[in-house]
Amino acid sequence: MSGVPNVVVDGAATDNTRLTLSHWPGSPTPPELLDDLSAQIVFRALAEPSRFEGIEAVSNNHFDQDGLASMFSLVQPEHALAHRHQIVDVASAGDFGVSLDRDSMRIAMAIAAYDDPTRSPLDPAVFAHGYAHQTAALYEALLPKFPELLAHPGSLRRLWESDDAHLTESLEAIDRGEVALVEVPELDLAVCTLPEHWAAKASTRFTVAGTTALHPAALPHRTTRMRLLVSQGNHHRLECRYETWVMFRSRVLAPRPDLRVLAQRLDDIEGHHRWTADEPGALIPALTCADDGSSLEHAAFVAEVRHFLADAPPAWDPFHPR
Repeated sequence: MSGVPNVVVDGAATDNTRLTLSHWPGSPTPPELLDDLSAQIVFRALAEPSRFEGIEAVSNNHFDQDGLASMFSLVQPEHALAHRHQIVDVASAGDFGVSLDRDSMRIAMAIAAYDDPTRSPLDPAVFAHGYAHQTAALYEALLPKFPELLAHPGSLRRLWESDDAHLTESLEAIDRGEVALVEVPELDLAVCTLPEHWAAKASTRFTVAGTTALHPAALPHRTTRMRLLVSQGNHHRLECRYETWVMFRSRVLAPRPDLRVLAQRLDDIEGHHRWTADEPGALIPALTCADDGSSLEHAAFVAEVRHFLADAPPAWDPFHPR
């Protein structure tokens, strides 16, 4: 948006940004507009049209569900206001892996498929000229399609069907106890144990395709805890949810610890390098063990995690200006 006065949604401001409507950490979003999702922030801003005086364009530096929902709401405000709850639910499905309506999750899955060069209905040229070109092309293609997605998610069943089936299988396994889920409220921790024989299946998180034994949206639909511990046999993982990266407002969340400290502790226990961890500022920082697993049994790993979380100092403040 070189030289054009713009409002940026769900991303970082540019030199010509006059208004930021983003939940990203440290964003100069007006404090009185802050909310959990960028789409919610946009709807707050729409109630005050004077904020957009002198602004000629809407911009973003990446493509995802919350970004699309936010941008669409500024480009087509009348339609967006009439479908406010659904649009926010799609944004939540994409960013937080949580939706009130299953169709919102399916819409988020379809949007992710558009951003996957192996599955996208768009011309392959969209993905051939770098990320900036790809981002612009995806917005140009999906902004006019968004109302149809909201109204008729079944029309793109081929794009979300397998992802949705994986989520259903995961949720049902939790509900019948095949996947064990135990909460530790005082540590904002959920402990999950998967059957060892489960194989990884294709799934999406944000707009990123991957393979997971348990669908990444399953636990967010069954627990509000922000630290997720998942064990499958001798493979263990601890992650901090994305909500703890952004300027989350609806409730106070336990701060992120530095998982690299725990990785070093576990390496010391095992006697050699088995563990890696992301820095606290990663979107979803995770502690993981080597591909061939850990020598630690599930109970021992859980005990180490609980001991670490009990007194780990805060290592990330999303409200700190950057």
